[in-house]
Amino acid sequence: MKKFGLLLLGIVAGLTLVLNLGSIIVLAITGAIALASFHYWRKSISTLAKVFWMAVLIISLISSVSNIGAFIGIIALIGMYYVWHKWNERTMNPNITKSDDPFTNFERQWNELTK
Repeated sequence: MKKFGLLLLGIVAGLTLVLNLGSIIVLAITGAIALASFHYWRKSISTLAKVFWMAVLIISLISSVSNIGAFIGIIALIGMYYVWHKWNERTMNPNITKSDDPFTNFERQWNELTK
């Protein structure tokens, strides 16, 4: 039943990610524009250039923040990573330890015999 829940969560997260892939790409582009405009704003000397690059920075930041679909897609990507991580997780018994120490192996075998 746990695998079914993980499969269902993975399918929903995958569909959500695919449907919001365009907005994630737009978020990456507007983020790159904001980063570049901040860089050029810091490097510019004239006031006109500083005003221009600050306007570009503000417009790209507003564009990035208002892109809610991309944030939903990023949350879906995190959900898919969670499903992948839980799906590939190996179930280990914490009582069984592998060791080359003969005393540890003796204690483990003795506990198995006495049960």
